[in-house]
Amino acid sequence: MRDPPAPSPVSVHVSAPDAPEVCDLDLARQAAHDERAFEALVNRHAAGVHRLAAGMVGPGAADDVVQEVFMAVHKGLSGFRGEAAFSTWLHRIALNACHKAIRGKGHPTVSLGGVSEPAAPHDPVHAGEQADLRARLARALQTLPEDQREAVSLRELSGLDYAEIAAITGAELGTVKSRINRGRAALRAYLTGLGIRP
Repeated sequence: MRDPPAPSPVSVHVSAPDAPEVCDLDLARQAAHDERAFEALVNRHAAGVHRLAAGMVGPGAADDVVQEVFMAVHKGLSGFRGEAAFSTWLHRIALNACHKAIRGKGHPTVSLGGVSEPAAPHDPVHAGEQADLRARLARALQTLPEDQREAVSLRELSGLDYAEIAAITGAELGTVKSRINRGRAALRAYLTGLGIRP
């Protein structure tokens, strides 16, 4: 006699906090008083926050920044009114935590370790090339002024659009576009100088 199949670990019920149908705003409202909903919110956004933190403060401090961000989110959820998109509010908290970590270290360090997936373990040559490229990109990002590094990181590492970046940074939309364009141009020039064709 065969055992019945195990139940699926993914809930398809619409009211489940981790169901894809639940938008961030609804999930945030639930998470203010429901630990399961908060856990779903963390799972949904932790990777993006980690990429931003790693890009801004380096891989060594990124985990601490992510933890600080989600502690602040948990504490602030009861006051989140949804006037801005949840992702805007979250990234503002993340950016503030990154700035705090940078000030605490005395100098910024940047890594793009979270940008691309590591190569398969059976391909050590490719893995080495990717690690070298990430190190060069990290050095290139470090050469940018903080406002450009911030805008480029939010766009390229977090995948935010220009309007979201403007809302997070408090800068005008045109200023954000300019910072990203100048930052990208500086990165291209730096990488070209290293013999890397961006």
